[in-house]
Amino acid sequence: MIVNHKSRFAFLTVSISAALALSACQPEPTDDTIPPPIEGPEPSAQVVEPHADHDMSADAMAAEGTPMTAMLKDYSESMTTMHEEMMIGMDYNDPDAAFAQGMLGHHIGAVDMAEIELKYGTDAEMRQLAQEIIDAQQSEIAQMKTWLASNPDADTPTADTKAMQQAYADGMDAMHDDMMLGIADPIPDMAFARGMLPHHVGAVDMAEVQLKYGKDPEMRKLAQEIIDAQQPEIEQMQSWIAANKG
Repeated sequence: MIVNHKSRFAFLTVSISAALALSACQPEPTDDTIPPPIEGPEPSAQVVEPHADHDMSADAMAAEGTPMTAMLKDYSESMTTMHEEMMIGMDYNDPDAAFAQGMLGHHIGAVDMAEIELKYGTDAEMRQLAQEIIDAQQSEIAQMKTWLASNPDADTPTADTKAMQQAYADGMDAMHDDMMLGIADPIPDMAFARGMLPHHVGAVDMAEVQLKYGKDPEMRKLAQEIIDAQQPEIEQMQSWIAANKG
């Protein structure tokens, strides 16, 4: 059975958002206000929309108490688009097609984030990094689009489909949480660095999944090139954050 990672993501997000919203407005229960138990299905039995994703909308973030600036709105919209594109690939059966489609959405998200940094950021090093990300990943975006045009997904799951999908789901979950914390930073350059850092870590994780399950020589080569290119940038952002966090 294929991993239903979308339902897991959606249930987690809905649960957290609901808890935050309710905790802000509900009175503390007393003996007089505690209602009698209502019979019904356990929460885990509730039906969740199969195509619902992490909620990264401005309304959801505002509900969690994050001030919604123009920059954060741009980042949340780019993350929503990226997430939707990546989820398409994560539902694929063939590991190579799943990697290409998922990484395509991931790269598009990186370019969007870099353009937001160029719009709001002022730090020379981070602006240069943003431009380098745009230049490098635009060519890889074109490569993956070309490859996907000639390599459609498999009609049925392979022996590795379930494990591959689970690996991508776990990595995407961790990347999402760290990125949400990063882009909420009110300082534009720090928001970019803290958001792009887990984004790059997520790319390396995806590339390693491809090297584990993928078989196509071109996509395996691209995966290794992504690791080689983004590891130094990960270290660069870690050093920049440490030097500028004050």
